Parts: sequence; structure tokens; C-alpha cells
Amino acid sequence: MAAEVIAIASDHAGVDFKESLKTMLSEAGRDVLDLGTNSPDSVDYPDFADALTSAIGDGRAERGVLICGTGIGMSIAANRKPFIRAALCHSATDARFARQHNDANVLILGARTLGIEIARDCLGAFLDTEFEGGRHQRRVDKMSG
Repeated sequence: MAAEVIAIASDHAGVDFKESLKTMLSEAGRDVLDLGTNSPDSVDYPDFADALTSAIGDGRAERGVLICGTGIGMSIAANRKPFIRAALCHSATDARFARQHNDANVLILGARTLGIEIARDCLGAFLDTEFEGGRHQRRVDKMSG
């Protein structure tokens, strides 16, 4: 069985987080699709949200992680696609419920609002939590039109 592919992308504010979380993803046995950016030079976060959501949409990745300064811009940009359920998380509890109840397929993190250890906790919960389905499925179906 092939490893799950997780796409990851950030703007300039999230480059250091991205590099750290890529290591965590690899150690967790996931294949990583790095969609940039790779420098602290200023870039436009919607371009990287679009690259990641496109990778999920065309099947190159099953899930994704987006990082910007606060996570807000990436959240807005990613959730414009009907097949994306991106969740801005500030704790492992947020990430766990985003997966359990909302079948989130993209984790959003704010590099300027979280410490790296909390970001790692969020990613761990995002990776390890399954969607519960059941009563939550009809709600997800309403968002995925």
C-alpha cells in the first residue's frame, strides 16, 4: 500500500514551520508534496493555497497543510473550492474535531500566532484522527456541493 500523500505549502511567514512539519510528516510515514514557498521573500499566499487545493483536486495529494502568518488568509483562499474543507486550528482539540466532525482535508496553521510545538500537536491530531461519519456526513455533504 502506498503512503498517503500530504501536500504542504506556505507563504514567506510560514517557511520555517513548513520545513519543520515536513520532517514530522516524513517521520509519520507520509509522502510529502512540497508546493513552496522556500524563502522568506514576500509572496502572495493565495497562489500557494491554489497550488495546494489543485493538488488535492487533481489527486496528487489526499490532504494538505497550509501555513501563513495568522492562517486567516490561507483559510479564506483554500475554502473557495467546494471540495476543500480547510480548518484553521489553534490546538490539537481543534484539529481532532475538524477531522472527526467536519472531515477536514486541509489543516491551516498560523506561524505568527502559534508556537511550533502546538503546530506539531495540531498536525499529529490531524493525521491520526478519522472522520466519524454518521450524523456528521449529511452536514459535510451540504458543504461539498
